[in-house]
Amino acid sequence: MEQPDTKALPMSDLPKELDPDSQTSENSGKKVSYVYYWLAYSHGKVCISAEEENDSPIEQVRLAVPITDDPTLPCLTFRTWVLGITSWAVMAFLNQFFGYRQNALYVSSVSAQIGVFPIGKLMQAYLPNNPIRIPGTKWSFSLNPGPFNSKEHVLITIFANSGSNWVYAVGIITIVKAFYRREIHPLAALLLTKTTQLLGYGWAGIFQKFLVDSSYMWWPSNLVQVSLFRTLYDVEVRPKGSLTRLQFFLVVLVSGFAYYIVPNYLFPSITAMSFVCWIWKDSVTAQQIGSGLRGLGVGSFALDWSTVAGFLGSPLATPGFDIINIMADGYGKMNLSIFFVYTYGLSFATFAATISHVALFHGRAIWQQTKAAFKDNFGDVHTRLMKKNYEPVPQWWFLTLLIVVVGISLLTCEGFGRQLQLPYWGLLLAMFLGLVCTLPMAVITATTNQQPALEVFAELIFGYMYPRKPLANVAFKTYAFGSKTQAIMFLSDLKLGHLMKIPPKSMFVVQPLDMPGDDVNYSSIIWGVVGPLRVFGRLGLYSKMNYFFLVGILAPLPVWVLSLLFPDQKWIRLVNMPIILGGAGAMPPARAVNYVCWGAVGIFFNFFVYRRFKGWWARHNYNLSAGLDAGVALMATLCYFTLQIRDINGMRWWGLELDDHCPLASCPTAPGIEVKGCPVFH
Repeated sequence: MEQPDTKALPMSDLPKELDPDSQTSENSGKKVSYVYYWLAYSHGKVCISAEEENDSPIEQVRLAVPITDDPTLPCLTFRTWVLGITSWAVMAFLNQFFGYRQNALYVSSVSAQIGVFPIGKLMQAYLPNNPIRIPGTKWSFSLNPGPFNSKEHVLITIFANSGSNWVYAVGIITIVKAFYRREIHPLAALLLTKTTQLLGYGWAGIFQKFLVDSSYMWWPSNLVQVSLFRTLYDVEVRPKGSLTRLQFFLVVLVSGFAYYIVPNYLFPSITAMSFVCWIWKDSVTAQQIGSGLRGLGVGSFALDWSTVAGFLGSPLATPGFDIINIMADGYGKMNLSIFFVYTYGLSFATFAATISHVALFHGRAIWQQTKAAFKDNFGDVHTRLMKKNYEPVPQWWFLTLLIVVVGISLLTCEGFGRQLQLPYWGLLLAMFLGLVCTLPMAVITATTNQQPALEVFAELIFGYMYPRKPLANVAFKTYAFGSKTQAIMFLSDLKLGHLMKIPPKSMFVVQPLDMPGDDVNYSSIIWGVVGPLRVFGRLGLYSKMNYFFLVGILAPLPVWVLSLLFPDQKWIRLVNMPIILGGAGAMPPARAVNYVCWGAVGIFFNFFVYRRFKGWWARHNYNLSAGLDAGVALMATLCYFTLQIRDINGMRWWGLELDDHCPLASCPTAPGIEVKGCPVFH
């Protein structure tokens, strides 16, 4: 890209009406045609031109993502590979380890994103910059190709994202050994894991036009990382009476790090508390209503960020109206006696509603995007910059990858048929189902930051078609929806690279490298051994749960009709029935207190602060999320490896109990039942 023929201006001299961070009404939420500014990170200069318009249709994207690019920055460097592979391995270990806590701690890739920054700067300062020639070739590389830059950093973060996400296929290996006491050949395990991952990458490549290039598919969680990259690399002068992004982020990071020793080690009871239980200490009914761990959670709260964000992700990165959609379903369904059955029913409805919702609300846009793919139509400013500066990955690369993966998958299932039990026709059906479902499910994730758990549908249909084969059932689900899950993860990373202007071919090299996790799946017993016919079919007690499919198909229709009748009421289109129906998908293991705290924090920041203090929100909201996530993760890791691994737990007192102190919440209320510690009802 040629440098615009304009005068280079320091950030302090940038006119306020041209400053994308200005809190004036002209550029705090509207499409502003002020700017195409090019930031040379290594020189700290900003050049202004009027070549481009920040025409992204999503306000949060306009507020958080700069329309900048420097295509001369190196990407796949020695630093990228060393720090990327290291981050990948560390993130995989930490998330597998901390995933089994009662308050599951998800160590997001933001922690790696922060940790590698000073290491990258040290490598920049001390590594030699002389070229190293590869023996026998004309190729050479440098250990230190120049200043550590944002594009190297983004690719390292993509590595970390791969390590921090669970690999669905490992659940089969766990089930075979733990539940059925059988052995699975290491080669079969390896091929199963890698083929489902690469199959997902193939789906991602096919749908890239719709889910990455489209400006309406904005993947909200990526804005946290984009904002953090801006914080670390943008040149900024401290505003009068305020903090720069970097100063604010460091304050949050240090504060979150220092504070988390309290709920994690000194006072775990503050991870779940309830006013109702404190006031009505002797009432079973009140404690069942008020308990955040074993009840409905009315009046429950927590002073712990891992309680807020541990199961549903950061509420600061979820759009405000989607938080309300989730709360509409998630609240009030905890600990009901038939909750497990209704969880399956709601999964049926969520699957059907996802297909119906995407067809009604996004069908026209998908068709238009399909037609635009064959024309010279490059969408918003970010897509135009990518098309202008970088050569795209040819579609035949992804198609070739898919053909190879399909062939290896067929050989795996046929060659290890006794261990996997999945026939070739079942594999092909699973792949077709994964292909069909990736687009609608990814649309929901790309617009709401929530991924519906829809695996039950695959278990149901294959359980009918191939009963009494539990391993075949879970293998079918893995190829169908495991590949879909991997595809959504890859698409999210592709969008991050898109927003940060990473060359697509560099992304293609880095993304398929993933670290397996450990995902235990208990449902193979229900769907494979017992079979859906004896649970949800004519031989079972819960056949009427199948009506949830009809409920799901019809649920988005009234919302769609109302949006057509009242086009000026924009909020109607924000009512998302798949999210409402699938809102309770994190339970269990999430509890009422997790939903209550997550919803309260999200509504406060993404409604009240977003509307009243939009300038502050644009500068600091996503950095607040990143700082809290990273601070909690760093302190949890430090506490474990310095104290808890040695059984150094401090003095004993009631605050060390990981409990909300609502002892009567689990007591029975039926007359005449006696349980130790509980009152008897008559």
